Amino acid sequence: MPRIACSLREYHADRGYRALTLENEFLSVTLLPEKGADIYSLVYKPRHTDVLWKSPWGLKKTGTGIVSHGAGTEGAWLEHYEGGWQLIFPNGGDECRYKGALLNFHGEASVLPWDYQVVRRSSRALTVEFTVQLHRSPFLVRRTITIERSLPALLLHETVENRAEEDLHYMWGHHPGFGAPFLEGGCRLQLPPCLFTAHDAEISSFSRIAPSTKGSWPQIAGKQGSIDLSVLPPTSERVTEFGYLTELEEGWYGLSNPSLGFGIGMAWPKEIFPYLWFWQELRGSFGYPWYGRCYVMAVEPFNSIPGCGLERAIANGTAPVLAAGAKVQASLAAVFFEGSGVRSISTDGHAEPLCKT
Repeated sequence: MPRIACSLREYHADRGYRALTLENEFLSVTLLPEKGADIYSLVYKPRHTDVLWKSPWGLKKTGTGIVSHGAGTEGAWLEHYEGGWQLIFPNGGDECRYKGALLNFHGEASVLPWDYQVVRRSSRALTVEFTVQLHRSPFLVRRTITIERSLPALLLHETVENRAEEDLHYMWGHHPGFGAPFLEGGCRLQLPPCLFTAHDAEISSFSRIAPSTKGSWPQIAGKQGSIDLSVLPPTSERVTEFGYLTELEEGWYGLSNPSLGFGIGMAWPKEIFPYLWFWQELRGSFGYPWYGRCYVMAVEPFNSIPGCGLERAIANGTAPVLAAGAKVQASLAAVFFEGSGVRSISTDGHAEPLCKT
């Protein structure tokens, strides 16, 4: 059977957004350059399944702006949160002030329109480069998205450049939200050895773990006994958790659905992203904007903690500094795999299965 060549489509998608869809025989990925260059969908073609969550309020029409009157930057961000996968930079979590600028919730990069150009296009591989110059911070961000024929992986390379004449702190992370039909009770999250720490404030009465609880992954002390965080609870249960994974031995994870027989994983340079933010919103939060209706989980490589904005990360001693005129770069991969799990995932887009045939 002949291999399917890589292909690219440029078109207008929901609500008038320009969209780019890259495909090979294993996957189809759609990005929205005008909406933070978000990865809107990531489909595993052999199972016809999009693994990324879609919010019930969906995309807003283009031209509606990024700030809703009276909502604050968190409310505005959430109103425009269509699901999918965001690049979070240079602020993560709560809005804050830094060097006189108001840094919005989850940072400018996730809400600004990005420029893009196709830099490689052949039957064997496709690469699209996205670029954005931030307004409130003097950072230039570049990211390339690559697919290769016969590789079930999305390859990312990102560069951050400080164009100021002074050193700057920053937060940098990835926010892939996984949802149904891929995400359901019994899904399993595999990680190298690490520690888990619950967020220091309870964000929902449906949190099973008390604030600031610490333990070795995956067995964590819960309010009513030990909890195996590597296994999603039954879909009928309401659960909300937020915490951090630290001291990872390696930079990768695998999230699999045993009933569907496949999974999705990520790999990244641990020296750039030494932490994972762990977020489960499994219909456990009520009130705006969740209302008990959202079923989503994100496992997020990040360069700093906690998820409370740059000021807190600086105070915590985890926010790095980029020198004036300097650059930092990282290569990451999102990889599909067959079976119930993996031993490891690499940034070149390969997964080592649990059982070799």
